[in-house]
Amino acid sequence: MATKLSSREALAKDITIGLRQERSILTWYNDRPEGWRLVNGLWSPYYINMRLITTSPKLYRKTGEGFCLMLDEEGYRADNCRLVGVAMAGIPFANAVTLMAGIPSLYTRKLPEDVKTPVDLQRYIGSHGQHALVEGHFESGDTIVCIDDLVTRFDSKLLAIHQVQAEAKRKELTGIKLEDVFVLLDREQGASEKASELGFRLHSLIPFVNRGLGWLRESFSDIEYTVISDYVRDPQKYQDREMSDTLRRMARR
Repeated sequence: MATKLSSREALAKDITIGLRQERSILTWYNDRPEGWRLVNGLWSPYYINMRLITTSPKLYRKTGEGFCLMLDEEGYRADNCRLVGVAMAGIPFANAVTLMAGIPSLYTRKLPEDVKTPVDLQRYIGSHGQHALVEGHFESGDTIVCIDDLVTRFDSKLLAIHQVQAEAKRKELTGIKLEDVFVLLDREQGASEKASELGFRLHSLIPFVNRGLGWLRESFSDIEYTVISDYVRDPQKYQDREMSDTLRRMARR
């Protein structure tokens, strides 16, 4: 007998399938034979792009509902926190929550491509000291929650957290609390563990490996499902050029 999904899981499944239908989840097999090089340097046979989420209003609204549900479960409301949308993909999600739940939102400034680590950020601040790193109003004692589309290894989220901390220091704010990061989808490649090691909590609506792949089974061909399932278990196995060349020859186009 099929197990009945909880309301949260049902919403997460609906969003996952919607992302695939709207071509926000792509594969090397159907969409790009050469695959993708992720921000963290890893090659991947699949790619998740949510930057165009607002072109599908129904799906966009569902993602907003998902974030509101997660925030509510953790006790975050309009009267006790402010959101920070992580540039650029996290901004529309933070905006959606602001409109739906009334929680004030800010956003991080998009940084140059060569600023990828907290050390890089400090160097950037040293040469651009008067530039705001976070756009929007927040005050001493505020609780801040970061919002983004997805996470792979937590690196970009950590950079956003440092932006908030640096901006608070620039404005001479004290007592800023930032412990939680919320994403729509977790690629489950070590981000949760890294966040925990650094003293943060990572929350996701769609755990891609443990839930998302299964929800997408019917929309993937056998070869897509087999390769992506294997990849998420051991991404390093696929970093060899010979492996990516083999997959490219398998692609439909």
